[in-house]
Amino acid sequence: MAVNAGISGARLLSDGMGDSALARFDRDVLAVPGVRAVVLLLGINDIAWPGTPFAPNDPPARFEAITAGYRALVERAHAGGIRVIAGTLTPFAGALPGTPLAASYYSPSKDLLRRQVNAWIRESGTFDAVVDFDRALQDPAAPNQLAARFDSGDRLHPGDAGNRAMADAFDFAALRDRRARAARSRVRKSRD
Repeated sequence: MAVNAGISGARLLSDGMGDSALARFDRDVLAVPGVRAVVLLLGINDIAWPGTPFAPNDPPARFEAITAGYRALVERAHAGGIRVIAGTLTPFAGALPGTPLAASYYSPSKDLLRRQVNAWIRESGTFDAVVDFDRALQDPAAPNQLAARFDSGDRLHPGDAGNRAMADAFDFAALRDRRARAARSRVRKSRD
């Protein structure tokens, strides 16, 4: 069984169009019976919203705050016996064209932070597994943009083909293998 607790406008650290992930994690993940794994794909709104009409007075997002937020969720999940699979943040250059957000939603400095967060997600070892949605959806000729074939039309959210590419990015065999390795490791530790 799968449960989708994603909300439009979700943010990791601050409330947005609903409670932040930090505020709702217990309710939406830990309190759900039978949850064994959670996929986190959060942070782009934390990066992009400051300075836009959504959050005009918010200071720019900080790498340290975002990674601390992720670590807090991972710690809570692991304490509840739940594995955490992180998704890298997808490209968003040119997002929301024709809207009042278009001029302020994306900037090179915001994209630099997104790329730094993605490198940390991939390399930190914080998560039980990583799904590289960034690489799956980016335009090879312009990696800061969604590939046109995956774009829903707003240059931010994937369309049907993009959602299929995201699903295809999951290596279910590797996820099962990691789970098996983790279980073997726990058994070895308990014998020591």
